[in-house]
Amino acid sequence: MEGDSVLLHHNVTEIQQNDIIELKFGANNSLIAKIRRKELIFIFDDPDGRFRDRLKLDDQTGSLTITNTTTEHAGVYQLLINGAKLTSIRLNVSVYARLPVPVISRTCSSSSSLNCSLVCSSVLNASDVTLSWYKGISVLSSISVCDLSISLSLPLEVEYQDKNTYSCVLNNPISNQTTHLDINTLCHTCAGTTALMIYVCIY
Repeated sequence: MEGDSVLLHHNVTEIQQNDIIELKFGANNSLIAKIRRKELIFIFDDPDGRFRDRLKLDDQTGSLTITNTTTEHAGVYQLLINGAKLTSIRLNVSVYARLPVPVISRTCSSSSSLNCSLVCSSVLNASDVTLSWYKGISVLSSISVCDLSISLSLPLEVEYQDKNTYSCVLNNPISNQTTHLDINTLCHTCAGTTALMIYVCIY
């Protein structure tokens, strides 16, 4: 999750005094840190600034921690430990954005006077997300995207007298946000107006 810390740990039980550790990132294997245990110094090569002031070294184990992560820190990392032998470790890091609460709105466009037309929507800058309508605990419909910076919307039509419980859920692999539908509040008569009225009811 964005804002959390990620430990880049290796399987080497003890780093020797003369060992050199290099941390590389991305498809281009860009060097972002170089550690020499003997001098206990960092050498940064971080042209875009995404790792600046975010790397911490455990000088006993040689493990690195990335603090206050963002989605820019997701990707493949390579740890190279150059000592008596060369050890190479690849780590795949995923960082998920915090999800906004989805919004349920009334569209007033139903073809039947007995039905209420709704849409659940969310504007987000996140990947691997799914927007779903639920009736009770059953999924009615859903839409998933892998791209960043996209607006999601999902329609639903219910009867005015429907007594079932409905909710709209936005989720990714590690978290979710839910908005519950209050039919009595949202699905009132739209006669005489074409305005879009938005209500959010969160429990």
